[in-house]
Amino acid sequence: MRHAFLGAGGVGGALGAILASAGEDVKLIVRPGTAGNYPQTVALESYYGKASGPCTVAESLSEPVDVLWVTVKATQLADAIREIPQHLSVKAVVPLLNGTEHVSVLRERFGHERVIPATIAGEMEKTAPGKYAHTSPFLRLNTASAGSPLLDSTMDHFRRFGLDCKYIDNEQTLLWGKMVFLAPFALSTTAANMNVGGVLSDPERRKRMDDCVRETAEAGRAHGAELDAETTIKMMAGAPGSMRSSMQKDVDAGRPPELDAIAGPILRTAKAHGFHANATQALVNEIQQRLRK
Repeated sequence: MRHAFLGAGGVGGALGAILASAGEDVKLIVRPGTAGNYPQTVALESYYGKASGPCTVAESLSEPVDVLWVTVKATQLADAIREIPQHLSVKAVVPLLNGTEHVSVLRERFGHERVIPATIAGEMEKTAPGKYAHTSPFLRLNTASAGSPLLDSTMDHFRRFGLDCKYIDNEQTLLWGKMVFLAPFALSTTAANMNVGGVLSDPERRKRMDDCVRETAEAGRAHGAELDAETTIKMMAGAPGSMRSSMQKDVDAGRPPELDAIAGPILRTAKAHGFHANATQALVNEIQQRLRK
């Protein structure tokens, strides 16, 4: 199948390398003016092993593709999708962004049926143009069941490499099931400028993170997601202590963090449904204070 990755950061490059090594047709869509920096190959050093293969690197997408993987940062989404021609033939659009609200944005642009919500969890980063690393001891890719026949062979490629891949019927459970871990992890590590082990070892910060889990779960349930906050809290306590969030890395590097994409849905849902999200708001305030320095 023909795959295009809109965004050649850690997620797009890592998944692109796996598919290229399996013989799939892979195209990386990169920022204007940067294509010349990339080789026509893509390579991944992973916890599960190595993957590499040929790819096409371009600054725009002009040819039909079977699957368009949207792997830009949430802060870059609006600009990125404006570059996709309206008439372009795309069978499926699979977003792997942080947050929940991007799905409706993409469905407005591409149509409801073609957009297959998905989530990915794991620590991936670009180490050089065309070279990627996956360092966490897990990599999970979940998609909504709607449209899954198109992705069956692709998911098999990922499973053979070592990924944990599942289909989840309830889209809100899919999206908020990631958010209930991601938001407390990203907000807490970024606010404290610590890895997750440092947060867990600080009683006050750990309590705030746990409270953020509960608030995120309440927000998700308000949208129809099936979530258990206490199970997530136990899972968080067992996370590798060295893990750092991509939001934390963005702030350290002076890049705009995905603060609204990750915290915004929780805070907006809390306001709309009349419950408090004090821990989430406190973490946001602390991050904003860091950004002003």
